[in-house]
Amino acid sequence: MLSKKHIIDLLEDVKDPEIPVLSLVDLGVITTIAIENNKVIIEMTPTFVGCPAIDVMKENVEHVLKKNGIEQYDVIISFEKPWSSNLITEKGKEALKKFGLAPPPSHQNLIVDIDLISHVKCPYCDSDNTEMKSLFGPTLCRSLHYCNNCQQAFEQFKPV
Repeated sequence: MLSKKHIIDLLEDVKDPEIPVLSLVDLGVITTIAIENNKVIIEMTPTFVGCPAIDVMKENVEHVLKKNGIEQYDVIISFEKPWSSNLITEKGKEALKKFGLAPPPSHQNLIVDIDLISHVKCPYCDSDNTEMKSLFGPTLCRSLHYCNNCQQAFEQFKPV
């Protein structure tokens, strides 16, 4: 019998192509799961409009559904409500940190200011003695930082 919990459990195996320690569920891009007449409907909201990995994510979700015997499904990419870094679960934030990425702080702002991005805890030593080196990292969703305590360079998953 299909249930939302069963689908969520299956989707825990679908990892972000750019950050393979993080499931799409924990990243918060799986925004809706519905079951109607034995058809699974999954809505995904990309982290950014131009996210280059969204097609791969969609294909991976479809693959997991098929692999687990779910033949009737619809995976929809939606931009109706923008994705927010507040959708990343605590488990997801911990996975980011273990991967060496500073997780984004939760925020209430409609517009994220530079202050929120530039004051980041080091994912290696938890020091606040860090500095932003570049607002733009290797992908749109990351910025580059340096820890003055442990002398490690690191990236932050930007708050959005």
